[in-house]
Amino acid sequence: MDTRTLGDTGIRVSPLCLGAMMFGAWGNRDHDESVAIVHRALDAGITVIDTADVYSAGESEVIVGKALASVDRSRVVLATKVGSPMGEDPNERGASRRWITAACEHSLRRLGTDYLDLYQVHRPDESVDVDETLGALSDLVHAGKIRAFGSSTFPPEQIVRAQWVAERRGRERFRTEQPPYSMLVRGVEGHVLPLAQASGMGVITWSPLAGGWLSGKFGRGRPNTSDRDRRLPARPGAGGRFDLSVPVNQRKLDLVTELAALAAEAGLTLVELALAFVLEHPAVSSAIIGPRTPEQLESQLSAPGIRLEPAVLDRVDRIVAPGTDVNPEDTGWVPPALADPARRRRAR
Repeated sequence: MDTRTLGDTGIRVSPLCLGAMMFGAWGNRDHDESVAIVHRALDAGITVIDTADVYSAGESEVIVGKALASVDRSRVVLATKVGSPMGEDPNERGASRRWITAACEHSLRRLGTDYLDLYQVHRPDESVDVDETLGALSDLVHAGKIRAFGSSTFPPEQIVRAQWVAERRGRERFRTEQPPYSMLVRGVEGHVLPLAQASGMGVITWSPLAGGWLSGKFGRGRPNTSDRDRRLPARPGAGGRFDLSVPVNQRKLDLVTELAALAAEAGLTLVELALAFVLEHPAVSSAIIGPRTPEQLESQLSAPGIRLEPAVLDRVDRIVAPGTDVNPEDTGWVPPALADPARRRRAR
């Protein structure tokens, strides 16, 4: 499998990144099978593994640690994330120095390693001065605990602010961004991806199969989406993303059906089309795949060898316009200024 540079870090990564969200209670509870998936991915040429402390409440990191215990650690670019709630304690979350410092040690212990190649802030935390966050992460770099750090699902204005603060305050800077990106979630094409290119940031995208919508299982006429089945399989925190009583999700069924037909015309599976589409963008360093089973992994390994013809990409653009998020809930984060009406109204 060929490699790409992770922004201007100089780190070379495979076009596919093995995501570990489905290892453990959130997906595959069989630790041995999950370990086997990791080993198969490494044997196939995948060099990047991405997890997070919150995935199955730390269990995912434990499984990844088991898998890496029997391989050459230097072969793997290991990434995890911090910020999502890890307990009832209100200080066991967010991007404060207090929590980042503690959470990093917890992740290192669960993963069985003494350093992380990439440590990512899982979501923006508006309760913390970004200088506080950058200072804590910079100290971890200087201490050798992490090699680089990045953001995940940050809007462009917060990426720019973080870069400005890092320059003004002499901090290490975010070297990567991990945004949602698929044929159904294209909003990042307008600002985040061009900004990453201009800033020398690597991009590791999440959910290229749009949470399963582009897995090939769903579409008009498919048995899993009959009129009797009003909801697609739910994911942790999925909200209304899979509720077929929501009109925009009915629209997604129509789009998936069109995209599946396009894939068939191009001699591809829908999974191959979806992954190859994401990998075509020049800003993308690697795309996260999140297999729950060995079979799902095998179905995705062919994607890096596929180059889509311009005519196929043009057809995708006609089905889902560039820069379009079909269902805004698929973007993974809603700015507090939009989520809380009180933020938009004067006090009475």
